[in-house]
Amino acid sequence: MAAGGNSHAYEYGTRIGFSRCDVNNTLSITSLIDAFQDASIFQSEDAGVGFDVLREHDLLWVLNYWEIEIERLPKLCENVIVGTYPYDFKSFMGYRNFYLKDEAGNYMVKANTTWTMVDTKKMTPVKAPDFIVNAYTLGPKLEMTYSQRKILLPDKEGFNVTEAETRTVELHHLDGNMHVNNCQYINFALTAAGEDVNIRSLRADYRMQAHYKDKIYPVVYKEEEGFTVALNDKEGKPYSVLKVVTG
Repeated sequence: MAAGGNSHAYEYGTRIGFSRCDVNNTLSITSLIDAFQDASIFQSEDAGVGFDVLREHDLLWVLNYWEIEIERLPKLCENVIVGTYPYDFKSFMGYRNFYLKDEAGNYMVKANTTWTMVDTKKMTPVKAPDFIVNAYTLGPKLEMTYSQRKILLPDKEGFNVTEAETRTVELHHLDGNMHVNNCQYINFALTAAGEDVNIRSLRADYRMQAHYKDKIYPVVYKEEEGFTVALNDKEGKPYSVLKVVTG
């Protein structure tokens, strides 16, 4: 549905439940991303270009990148508005903003994402067909930081570098595309770092897909203002890299 007069945006209202909160009774980062992910799915399904339609055409949107800026996160029982819309399509790439607002319409969180459309038979990028592009109304880019997608791993000098516990991909980490859901990588990284509160900004760079029973080897680089986590395969090649600023 469109709400608040934004014909380009899909919005839905929700109340922050206890199961979505962290130890401070504040919406957790993973629950925030789940809410954003739901909004994009709802919009695509309502626009007639959801999972089943994409599968009929052997197509799939693959998430490449998250960038999230947090003014504040809502507390237990607070009413909020979750919203999203695409702001551009270029060749095989799609660009989508997300936001969280309070009841008065003030931005609490802003986010940017980039996506690649993939031909699932050839497993290669493909230009988004017109019927998909035309299903959406593009909106203006949110005013926020737009960093380069690739997150460079820091030089180990000046960082406290540790190798965290190896993780094995289980069925509950997978989504309907049968690979690890984007939010699960973030959960792995925050667990490895031992921190999931007081986050001011977060970037996640997705590079490879992990599947059932794959092993993930987290390496954590901590510094005073935050941390970077590389979620690697056994050769040390990252599935995903997460960078967090705390404060």
